[in-house]
Amino acid sequence: MQIAPLILVVDDDQEIRSLTARYLTGQSFRVQTAASRRECETRIAQSMPDLVVLDVMLPDGSGLDICRDLRARHPRLPIIMLTALKEDVDRIIGLEIGADDYLGKPFNPRELVARIKSVLRRATQEPPETEPLRRYAMADFRIDVEQRRIDGPDGDQIELTGAEFDLLRVFLERPGRLLSRDQLLDLTQGRDRDPLDRSIDVLMSRLRRKLGDKTDVPVFKTVRNGGYQLVLPVTASVVAR
Repeated sequence: MQIAPLILVVDDDQEIRSLTARYLTGQSFRVQTAASRRECETRIAQSMPDLVVLDVMLPDGSGLDICRDLRARHPRLPIIMLTALKEDVDRIIGLEIGADDYLGKPFNPRELVARIKSVLRRATQEPPETEPLRRYAMADFRIDVEQRRIDGPDGDQIELTGAEFDLLRVFLERPGRLLSRDQLLDLTQGRDRDPLDRSIDVLMSRLRRKLGDKTDVPVFKTVRNGGYQLVLPVTASVVAR
């Protein structure tokens, strides 16, 4: 029997913690809660969660700092940030430092579950058995889709979050094609784009930085009012199962 994913909910509001934990449990998740940064670190040390739901404001530290630290120590741990509805700056910063998604407060528990399932699906996604496994060469970069690994020109592995890798894979599967923000959001997260949603722009900025995108040697091209385009040459090879 498959073990249900373990979700760690970190929020200093007792009512939100209790209601969220009860709802997630009813949706067949295992749930742990923490009211502070210290409790969060203790919980993770005791049992590594499959995903962290993390509030921005905590009594003993910033959720943004926690997100940054968790991303450095556990690059593949999925994180969903909870932010005040009007705090757009916190959302953008959260995505810039490695959060996989964000949700504004107050939130609908059903939407939180949908976001959790989407992020977990991306984090654990494997190629279907009916499709051939592929490896890509993007200029001097080497990408293994099954291992979700990318090696740079110097041979060193480049650490990407689940959301970053999924975004890169969309471009690898459509080399040279101009993709709009709406298309990228639908292909990576399976949801419509809010007019104020800047998550794709933030993810693109992170990808560019990690891949060493420079003005004189661009990896991606930005087309005003059009979207983004991968400009490096891409070749794909099929790997026998």
